[in-house]
Amino acid sequence: MFIALAAAAAPNAANENPYGLMAALEEGGLISQTVFGILCIMSFFSFFIMFTKLIEQQKIMTQAKKVRGSFWRAATLKEGSSKLEKNSAYKQLVDDGLLAQEQHGKLTDPVEAHDWMHGSLARSEAAINSKLGTGLAFLATVGATAPFIGLFGTVIGIYRALIKIGASGQASIDAVAGPVGEALIMTALGLAVAVPAVLAYNWLQRRNKSIQEDLQGFTVDLLGYLVSNGQVRPTVVAAPVAAARPAAAPAKA
Repeated sequence: MFIALAAAAAPNAANENPYGLMAALEEGGLISQTVFGILCIMSFFSFFIMFTKLIEQQKIMTQAKKVRGSFWRAATLKEGSSKLEKNSAYKQLVDDGLLAQEQHGKLTDPVEAHDWMHGSLARSEAAINSKLGTGLAFLATVGATAPFIGLFGTVIGIYRALIKIGASGQASIDAVAGPVGEALIMTALGLAVAVPAVLAYNWLQRRNKSIQEDLQGFTVDLLGYLVSNGQVRPTVVAAPVAAARPAAAPAKA
């Protein structure tokens, strides 16, 4: 299938380059074509996860700026929650905190309010962090296994090439270099799939760590607000106001 699609897209290129990708797939047979298909699927999902996680992370970072700018200026938590985006991570923490505060008054067994709310907020924060890490395990798996999948295709390709060379009885450099070089293309494809996945994994992990630190700080501030009935809240720095221009001196008569 892959041979037919690639040949239809670029028939002239395949004819001009007898040692290119198409020649390698034809030389390797079904195994090389299967390896190539697996690498294509891994690469597609790696880039899909990378872009979707970037969008998700950027959304939470934008929400963090709004929280620092307007949330703590609200008179109550409910008013501040109404200003946050629906289904956002910070709104989820606030709503879970308010729910925990409400549920604490219904408990028949006395439990410290701090412990009850801290456990509820920690559970909510852990759920958000778990969602942030979704898909990163796939990137790590691709980065670890793609080179070996490509190497498997290379080994099979070299094996088939050597059998073909032995059957023909020609061991010249021209007869060996072509088939072996075509087989090594699979190793290059494996590395081309693995390297972006590893880079994306490390980059997204670093961004997740920064987001988790912001969420943890917000959770601590929220817990302090809840257990103090609004008496403890973070200090909101007012936006700098431009200095007023001095009034012009009155003109002398």
